[in-house]
Amino acid sequence: IHDALCVVRNLVRDNRIVYGGGSAEIAASLAVGRSAEEISDVSQYAVRAFADALDAVPLALAENSGCAPIESLTAVKAQQVLTKNPYLGIDCMDAGTNNMKDQVVHETLIGKIQQFRLATQMTKMILKIDDVITEDPTGG
Repeated sequence: IHDALCVVRNLVRDNRIVYGGGSAEIAASLAVGRSAEEISDVSQYAVRAFADALDAVPLALAENSGCAPIESLTAVKAQQVLTKNPYLGIDCMDAGTNNMKDQVVHETLIGKIQQFRLATQMTKMILKIDDVITEDPTGG
């Protein structure tokens, strides 16, 4: 019940949605990966690692639904690139389509933003603890 109430709270705050099934993470991973190609210094590796980390959600969805995780993710990523359709995700319900819009699988945008921010903050904190990165003097 708590999770359902949190979804309702998020929709009241901001009624925008994204499609689920890992489709948002896959689309973000592809976009971040393309951005990494434009970076010519060593930070390109960090950007690529972030893109790879975004794949953890669809991989977990595929594994938890009994699909072959790597094969499922690879197939959906290829479909997203080929069709330029960011609504394609992991077919956890075995509905026969990877289109999350057709399956009516939604997530709140505010919830997805909170997930990305928390994951990014945790990663930065771990890297600072390990002295991999230093504090940004501009406060960013």
